[in-house]
Amino acid sequence: MKTYYEILFALSVTLSGTYALIWRKRFSVYFTLLFILIPFTIRGYILQTSAESLGQAISGIKLAYQGATFLLFFMMLAICDLCNMNLSKPVKVILFIVSWLVYLPVLSVGSAPLFYKNVRLDFVNGEPLIVREYGPFHTVFYVFLATYLGISITTIIYSLIKKKSVSQKNLLILLFCECSAIVLYMSQHIFHTRMDFSPLSYIISELIMLIIIRRVSLYDITESAIDTISMNGGTGFISFDNNFSYIASNKLAKKVFPSLNELWIDSKATKNESLNSELISKIREFKKDNTKSHFLKECGDKIYKISMDFLYAGKRKQGYLINIEDDTQNQKYILFLNKFNDRLKDEVARKTENIERMHDNLILGMATMVESRDNSTGGHIKRTSYVVKLLVDEIMKDKSEGALKLSKKFCHNLIKAAPMHDLGKIAVDDAILRKPGRFTPEEFDAMKTHTSEGARIVHEILEGTDDGDFRILAENVAHYHHERWDGSGYPKGLKGGEIPLEARIMTVADVYDALVSKRVYKESMSFEDADKIIMEGMGKHFDKQLEKYYVAARPKLEAYYANL
Repeated sequence: MKTYYEILFALSVTLSGTYALIWRKRFSVYFTLLFILIPFTIRGYILQTSAESLGQAISGIKLAYQGATFLLFFMMLAICDLCNMNLSKPVKVILFIVSWLVYLPVLSVGSAPLFYKNVRLDFVNGEPLIVREYGPFHTVFYVFLATYLGISITTIIYSLIKKKSVSQKNLLILLFCECSAIVLYMSQHIFHTRMDFSPLSYIISELIMLIIIRRVSLYDITESAIDTISMNGGTGFISFDNNFSYIASNKLAKKVFPSLNELWIDSKATKNESLNSELISKIREFKKDNTKSHFLKECGDKIYKISMDFLYAGKRKQGYLINIEDDTQNQKYILFLNKFNDRLKDEVARKTENIERMHDNLILGMATMVESRDNSTGGHIKRTSYVVKLLVDEIMKDKSEGALKLSKKFCHNLIKAAPMHDLGKIAVDDAILRKPGRFTPEEFDAMKTHTSEGARIVHEILEGTDDGDFRILAENVAHYHHERWDGSGYPKGLKGGEIPLEARIMTVADVYDALVSKRVYKESMSFEDADKIIMEGMGKHFDKQLEKYYVAARPKLEAYYANL
């Protein structure tokens, strides 16, 4: 019989060693406690069958009963965990205390008639035989065991019926384990054998638990996914605690960050200059700004995406977890797209520039065609456009307090729109437009319509353009370039700030050119006389704000007209 227990003990040690080899941090603590207790419990049976004295036999009894008490307790908790029916901490504490209270009478064996009324050691054919008379607490012990066994079986059956999230196969295996323990116990008492089958049921439990653990690991998606990724070597991991002490890393991580090979576990990563600059500095940035959670690193012909996150233990941040993934193909694709987009942008920009140039030339051509019908204003479009540019340049140069603030887009649009200011003359009768002398009041009224007509024509020409700002500005230039600051202009009689700024600037250029240029009805005016009229008109005809810009541009204006 001793040999039987020794074989079971050797099997239990082997199975517990197997569990230790496959142990993972995520395994239930109750599994671990079961695999630790079973060899010690079976050892108690060996002590009983090899005892040379009653004292040794009683030690074996106490060890065996201790194992039986807490094995059922831990087995019940393990089953509750597997069935996703975790008991609260207070309930577990109470059950643990109850288990100890049930076991305490066992300690009285040999000294008080609580668990055994009497116990003695006989020898039959040279083999020890423990003769015992059970006391009242032995019955309590059986009730305790039956209660725990009943709770375990009830939990399994309930889960089989109600729990869709628990593997039915695992539950059936657990049910077989519990039922086998009952069958072995009943067989022992039915056949009145001296050989105790309880240790055999423990070995069966170990075997079944190893099967369950293997299956549970497959159902734990987090555990199996991490193991799969690590084995494939396609992902690297590095972990540091809150003080940047090195915890662990895998093979790929050490390939991407070779400095990891120089670190000892728990050593400060910040002391490694290379690692500090390549990785720790990035983690510090991530700590300050969680949006900076990843960066790229080249290693050989590979490009790796380094992602950073906090390392949690429960709900507490305990450090940092760095994830490393091969992102080469994705980065090459992004690079290809960027190059393609750059080429596409260049091509679009070139085509757009050509279209805009054609559009501008078309407008300028129309303006030139209109001007060719007017005997009095030859070259007026070109000259006024240049005057507008000179005035705009002076405005842009002014950085003083109170200076006009013009955007680059506004200035660009104004210079571009200047040639369109007289487009409305296309609607004026040739007899008026080509008259070689001064207009009668009626003819002048007809001529005035070129402003409103110009705004209408510009609107129709530019109605389909995407640049709404340019369309509005060009309409304003055509419509209001004959308005006066004092409200005496046409066509609307706008006054002061009611006149759009672009039209106010255009007015200065238009009048200046009219003064210093020869017309069919007058000779060109001297620069001095023209300047006098312009200056006297500031605040009346023209916006007073434009005076300093006109004065600043005057030398360039005179030089330009002198060379025509």
